[in-house]
Amino acid sequence: MAGRKRVCVIHVGGTIGMTRDAQGVYVPQPGFLEAYLGKMPELDLDYLPRIELVVLEPLLDSAEMRPRDWVRIAETIVARHDDYDGFVVVHGTDTMAYTASALSFLIEGLQKPVVLTGAQLTLAHPRTDGREHVITSLVLAAREEIHEVCIYFAQSLLRGNRAQKVHNRDFVAFSSGNLPALARVGVHIQVARHLVRNWVRDQAKAEGPARVVDIQREPHVAAIRLFPGLGPGMLERMLAAPLEGVVLETYGAGNAPRDEAWIAVLEKAVRERELVVVNCSQCHGGAVDQRDYGTGLTLARAGVISGLDMTPEAALTKLYCLLARGLSPGEVREAMSRSLAGELTAPVTD
Repeated sequence: MAGRKRVCVIHVGGTIGMTRDAQGVYVPQPGFLEAYLGKMPELDLDYLPRIELVVLEPLLDSAEMRPRDWVRIAETIVARHDDYDGFVVVHGTDTMAYTASALSFLIEGLQKPVVLTGAQLTLAHPRTDGREHVITSLVLAAREEIHEVCIYFAQSLLRGNRAQKVHNRDFVAFSSGNLPALARVGVHIQVARHLVRNWVRDQAKAEGPARVVDIQREPHVAAIRLFPGLGPGMLERMLAAPLEGVVLETYGAGNAPRDEAWIAVLEKAVRERELVVVNCSQCHGGAVDQRDYGTGLTLARAGVISGLDMTPEAALTKLYCLLARGLSPGEVREAMSRSLAGELTAPVTD
C-alpha cells in the first residue's frame, strides 16, 4: 500500500455530483461525491492511486464559473503541487474547456498531470458515464509522462487548451479539432508521448517550483461571433470601452466583411484605444490564415492578430490571463502570437 501513487481530487461541481432538488431539477449536492467515492470498492485496489478529496465550496454548476474561480482552482493545485503525483478536477462540462485552458495559462512550472473530468449523467443515474471517467482520470493523473492540463472524457485524453465541448447529449462530449488525443483508452491506455508537453525531453526546462502567475486585475475581455448582417454601428457598440481585448470569431480561414465602414470601426478601436483583437475561426478544425483571402488580409492591415489554430476558448482565457498580469497591449499582442502552453501551432513558412 505504501507504494501507491497519491492523487488529489478537487471537486468544483457539475452534473457528475448533482442530484434532483424538491422541484425536480439537478443542482450540486454537497456531500454526495464524498459519499459515492466512499462506497467505490475500486478505490481500495492497488491499481488505483490513493486519493484525497478537496471540495471547493460553494459547488457550482459550471455555467456559473467566473475567472476568479479559475484562479481559485489554480491556487488549490499549486498549494499542493509537491504533495501529490497528480490532480483530478471534477468539473461541469459546459465551461470545462474554458477552465482547462485558463489553468494551462495560470500555472507555470507545472510538472504533474492535471486532469479535468465530469459527466453527462450524474453519478446518481444507473447509466452514468461519470464512474468510468473518475476511475480512468485517477489512473491518468498518476502517469509520470503527463505534465500538463488535460480533459478526460469518453476514452480520450485531450489537451485542455485544445478541447471544445461539441455535444450536450452524446457521451462523446468533447473533441479536439486541431490536435490528436494525448491518450486513447481501451483495454490498454496508449499515451501519444510525442504529443504530450514537458515529457522527459522537456523536464530540464522547468524553472523553479510551480506557481500561479501574478494576477493584478480583472480585465474586460469578450468574444464576438460574426454573423451575416453584423453592421458597423452594432460592431462599434460591441467594441466600446471599457473593452480591452476581444476574440473575433470569424468565418472559415479567418474571413470577415470587407465593408469599409465596418473595417474602419475595427481599425479605430485597435489604433486609438489599443484594443487587442484576436481572429479565431468559428470552425472546430483548421486555422486562421490572414494571407489566403482579401477579407483576412484586410483584418491584418487593420491590426487584428491571427489566432492561428487556437480555439476561441483558449484565445479568450489566454487574452484574459495576459491582460490580468498587467502586460501592455503590445506585450499581449506578442504573447498571443506564440505558444505558451501548447495552445497553438506555429505557422509553417513557405
